[in-house]
Amino acid sequence: MVVTHQPGRLDDGRLIAKAIDWSTSVRAHSFCRDLLLGFPLGPHFPDDSGFALQLFLADYLVVADPGVYVGSVPVGGTPRIEHAPESRRAVNSRVVALTLISFIVATGSFVGFYAGTRRKMDLEQWTVGDRGFGMLLVWLLMAGEVYTTFTFLGASGWAYSKGGPVLYILGYQPLMYVVSFFILPQVWEVGRKYHLQTQADFFQVRYKSRSLAALVALVGIVFIIPYLQLQLTGLGMIVEIASYGAIHRTPAMVISFLIVAAFVLSSGIRGVAWVSVLKDLLLLFSAVFVGVAVPYIYFGGIGPMFKKVAVANPAHLTMPGATSNLGHSWYISTVFLVALGFYMWPQFFGASFSAKSSDTLRRNAVVMPFYSITMPLMFFVGLAAMLILPGLPNGDLALLTMVRKTFPAWFLGVIGGAGALTAMVPAGVMLLTAATLFAKNICRSVLWPGMTDQRVATLAKISVLVVTVAALCSAIYSSTTLVNLLLVGFGGVGQFFPGVVLGLYSKRVSTLGVFAGMVTGVGMAIPLMVTKHDPILGVNAGFIALCCNFMVVAAVSALRPAERSGFDDRV
Repeated sequence: MVVTHQPGRLDDGRLIAKAIDWSTSVRAHSFCRDLLLGFPLGPHFPDDSGFALQLFLADYLVVADPGVYVGSVPVGGTPRIEHAPESRRAVNSRVVALTLISFIVATGSFVGFYAGTRRKMDLEQWTVGDRGFGMLLVWLLMAGEVYTTFTFLGASGWAYSKGGPVLYILGYQPLMYVVSFFILPQVWEVGRKYHLQTQADFFQVRYKSRSLAALVALVGIVFIIPYLQLQLTGLGMIVEIASYGAIHRTPAMVISFLIVAAFVLSSGIRGVAWVSVLKDLLLLFSAVFVGVAVPYIYFGGIGPMFKKVAVANPAHLTMPGATSNLGHSWYISTVFLVALGFYMWPQFFGASFSAKSSDTLRRNAVVMPFYSITMPLMFFVGLAAMLILPGLPNGDLALLTMVRKTFPAWFLGVIGGAGALTAMVPAGVMLLTAATLFAKNICRSVLWPGMTDQRVATLAKISVLVVTVAALCSAIYSSTTLVNLLLVGFGGVGQFFPGVVLGLYSKRVSTLGVFAGMVTGVGMAIPLMVTKHDPILGVNAGFIALCCNFMVVAAVSALRPAERSGFDDRV
């Protein structure tokens, strides 16, 4: 479309561009169609997916006698206004976005497959990468587990729909790295000494109980499923929106997870770690650019955006935000639950065992907080979307809808590809972990104790497909929001914390105490969360279950005679 401008002046004398009504005036110089990689020029927001670069370039492009000549119309003539057909423009956008998404996913998949081509994938190599990852690979692998689709969609979605309660994310992140600094290096030490490969192995060796290890494995698998569902649901949303609706989320989830299952089967944890390199580069670029650009494009900065939010909906920025029961008690209890339980996810034990040394994990805990810069940037996008796109049916759609509205199709494709890898990387580790827990700590420990490592590895690879199908069914037939899925998972895996921390630092804790405490905690958390009785009296239900867990462990252990720790035995 032809857009014509004439110079104008602000009170301070700066030149600006003002749109002219063609019916009153016609000038010889005009900016015609799109310029600079598809970004249209003009002082107002266009109707299509681009944004007006004139906001940034007005001071440079508009002068008293414009020297930029892109298109022209005869003076006194009739302007030629050209519109690309809407159908053709939509098809072109879909093709561009889908091409970039497909290219990024294909590149990540190739890296995942290639990573395992020169390695013999025995059980040790497949599950813990032969315990040889340096700081860079461990950092990227851990970051791949910490910053998932939740970062892309869930955080911005809660900022959009809930408001103040989303700040619990900024509360738990610094604390969880403190917990990891003191716990994960100790976990690595006993893992190296006793050749541990899973979280359940830790419990089996420390407490000398296969039954307890099987319970830990079963609980871990049950709560990995909603976390996998989170990744699947987010991936489906990303591909559906980034393709302008050309691909429905269900086939997108199926295709992507079959790819993930394939490179997990072929390359194990090493393949996931190398895909994390590409994923983290794209995630950081996308989060920083979008998180900064969106507030500046629409509001002139982050500060002005918050002023607009405060005027439009002041309660949104305070507790309980747009909710009725997520107040300060919920905030504090949730921060503690997530901070203590974050590294209790089974996949973090496998990632820790893959490190070259315990110092690698300590350094990782020190540098990981720098990655947290991406979270508040996602909040900014969600808050901007609340003003620009009110009434979205699902807050988790806020970031992608804003990107599609604001940027051209090629950039949406980059964001879509980055988001797809952000789902695929953690999903790969979760699939591997759940399958290994089932094959090694349930089947071999309880059902067939004589299984060799080779048979365990074969059964684990078969189990990858079974877990994939279970997660797909859960994602297709459930509509729970991404943050709620994550909180349900934390309510379950957080119950491992007493057994891990007391197992490392206490000689008085008993096997029966840990078993009874875990049954109590999980038995409270699951019914409360499934029946939507969370929070209770304003307190996170998972945190209440964790407190009861601790009390049962302490009471039962106090009544039992002291037991010799399995970590005191010589190998």
